[in-house]
Amino acid sequence: MITMDDLDAALPHILSAPKDDVAIDILCTRPSFGKRAYPDHIEVSPEGGIMGERWLKHPWSRLEDGSPDPRIQVSILPKRVFDLVVQDRLHPGDTIIADIDTSTDNLAVGQQLKIGTAVVEVTDLFNDGCVKWKVRYGADAKNWIIKPENIDLRLRGVLCKITQAGIITKTDRIQKL
Repeated sequence: MITMDDLDAALPHILSAPKDDVAIDILCTRPSFGKRAYPDHIEVSPEGGIMGERWLKHPWSRLEDGSPDPRIQVSILPKRVFDLVVQDRLHPGDTIIADIDTSTDNLAVGQQLKIGTAVVEVTDLFNDGCVKWKVRYGADAKNWIIKPENIDLRLRGVLCKITQAGIITKTDRIQKL
């Protein structure tokens, strides 16, 4: 497992990631618990989330009325963090892996991103890495994400809601609007 010293040493490299107009490295969907699919494209909508994903039936966050929380429809994990932490272990299930700076300085809450023909919006929900992140990648990988000085860096990526339905392909770019 990676150590806190290794993680901290990688911060300059992670923080030098591109700020805009970045390629998608991996698209991933989670059709059911513990399952991953790596399609060439995904269809998304504000009402349905990602077609074929478990968000509608089994979201990890719900609104007060019990419906799925739209703030977790799409997750974007920085490729540099993915490469450092995940290595050859199970993909964490984030929708998009891309070489992008996901810090609050670069992607503020409310920032809209055009991805293919879809538009998503960065939400206020902080991705602190679930217990599965800790089990799969180690306690240091989890604690690094939630260190007070790292909170605004959003090292675990950003959570987004879909504001415009569309198709996202692996060859699309993420562009700030």
